[in-house]
Amino acid sequence: MTRHHPRPRPPVPGASLKERLAGARVVFRQLPGTLRLVWDADRGGAVVIVALTIFLALLPAAIAWLGKLVVDGVVLAARSGDAAARARVLWLVAGEAGLMAIQLAGGRLVGLRRELLRGALGNLVNERILEKALQLELRHFEDSDVYDKMQNARREASSRPLSLAMQALAIGQHTVTLIALSGLLLRISPASVLVIIAASVPAFLAEARLSGESFRVWTWRAPEGRRLDYLEWILTRDSHVKEVKLYGLGPLVLGRYRRLFRKFFDEDRRIAVRRLRAGIGFGLVSLGAFYGMLALMAGRAARGAITLGDLTLYITVFRQGQAAVQSVLQAVGGLYEDALFMSNLFEYLGIPTAGEAPRLQPARTVARGRPQALELRGVSFRYPGQRDWALRDLSLTLAPGEKLGLVGENGAGKSTLVKLLLRLYDPTEGEIRYGGVDLRDLDPADLRSRVGAVFQDFVRYQFTAAENIGLGNPARVTDRDRVVDAARRGGADGVITALPMGYDTVLGGWFESGQELSSGQWQKLAVARAFMRDQAELLILDEPTAAIDAEAEHELVERFRALAADRTALVISHRFSTVRFADRIAVLHGGRLDELGSHRELMALDGRYAHLFNLQARGYLD
Repeated sequence: MTRHHPRPRPPVPGASLKERLAGARVVFRQLPGTLRLVWDADRGGAVVIVALTIFLALLPAAIAWLGKLVVDGVVLAARSGDAAARARVLWLVAGEAGLMAIQLAGGRLVGLRRELLRGALGNLVNERILEKALQLELRHFEDSDVYDKMQNARREASSRPLSLAMQALAIGQHTVTLIALSGLLLRISPASVLVIIAASVPAFLAEARLSGESFRVWTWRAPEGRRLDYLEWILTRDSHVKEVKLYGLGPLVLGRYRRLFRKFFDEDRRIAVRRLRAGIGFGLVSLGAFYGMLALMAGRAARGAITLGDLTLYITVFRQGQAAVQSVLQAVGGLYEDALFMSNLFEYLGIPTAGEAPRLQPARTVARGRPQALELRGVSFRYPGQRDWALRDLSLTLAPGEKLGLVGENGAGKSTLVKLLLRLYDPTEGEIRYGGVDLRDLDPADLRSRVGAVFQDFVRYQFTAAENIGLGNPARVTDRDRVVDAARRGGADGVITALPMGYDTVLGGWFESGQELSSGQWQKLAVARAFMRDQAELLILDEPTAAIDAEAEHELVERFRALAADRTALVISHRFSTVRFADRIAVLHGGRLDELGSHRELMALDGRYAHLFNLQARGYLD
């Protein structure tokens, strides 16, 4: 994996009020996109939540007003002894109880709809992330910056979108509540509204600063987060256990894991402690403001300037108003932090992925049903961000139905050529034509549907044996007859017959009852997978014999020759016995075509091919 250019770190929100406000304008742009996600996930649920939230926002003021009327009614009934006054108090208490019951039920219903929305939204966002992953090109998967963006997006996908939407809704709810409460508070003490706001703003500014720092820590932790996952992978996967045990790697790897985890823990602890200090400090300011105003209003009540009900109303409304202001400011701070994290998601979803699009619209096509000529004209390629050429000025033509062997040392450019033929990359210079059409003018899906391949690093799917073969042609993956025929032709039928449940046996060790296979057995399934693609016009065998013995190699070559009988084929191998059946053999060296000819011609040339062949043959004879 390569990193092209280090991504510049964005300015850390919180250095100054001006910078925080500038950062807020940027990150709050994420709100419309997030709300669209919520709407797409559950429109009915979103409407119910908004309607109930607005209704519930008005209840605190109504409940507080009824509380005042109850207190004044009790005082009046006690002084007058009037039965009607006592009855009125009971009706007021019943009314307040009814509103409290409605508030309780409404809150529960909102909570239910929110949980349902959480699941729907989390699933939608994860689907969008996976859909984007399908659109990414090979160059993206070989770029560590893209992996960081993907990890940042996936880490918060299940919680941040809903959190941001709920924070925005909470701002609206508490603002409505505050307006309603202020209407009651203004008739008693207009200055109290200003006191509530002034006592809450410093806490908001501190929280916004800490939210920005928290975002920075989480965002730039992504590369080290992947390293932490990798260290855990080393210690927990069967593919690594032999070397971990043999070389005693456990203490070293675990030590690195502990140091990295401690670093993360210390960063989180510092932010948590700062939040605690800020919370206590500004909480005391808020508490002092409340009791200062309470002392003032209690003095007014003692002088008879306001009623006991007014004092009760004031205490209730002041506390609720203070809580509403703090909730609004906290929601704004939370919205700010959530929007920062959502910017990671939208940055990932916004990665340009049009590199594989055909240059022409509509895309050109090539007649199907028979192999076409494959031409490389002055092809040169270097990987993004690299200065050295992986391939240089490569010109080569494969006639329809020709079998070409490709040999060369590691780094000669063999695997790079395969990537270009599959249009996982485009040539930096020159062109590749199939049937006379530049690959860049073909639809990539159309091109790849014409190719069958067995790679050295073939995938071992933790699926059933039948699915491991059937995935060579997803449209026919459930066609058991087709799968059985491919298994027979690919030489995997004997492997499958020995499995406990035959074709329905789950393979691999990741899931319960999974059956692990040897490398050679897995490779037979990969070969059978290639036999599922009968429509393939070009076959690629990339280092097919790397993990098998000589007898299995001979069997594989014979089966591949049968599969490639009427197709164009490219065989890449370090074993010269594998490529001898090819019509011609191309020798790559340093990314250039060094030699080209049949086995007999290249041996007679006594060049690089002959030298490497004799070295390998001597190894068998010594």
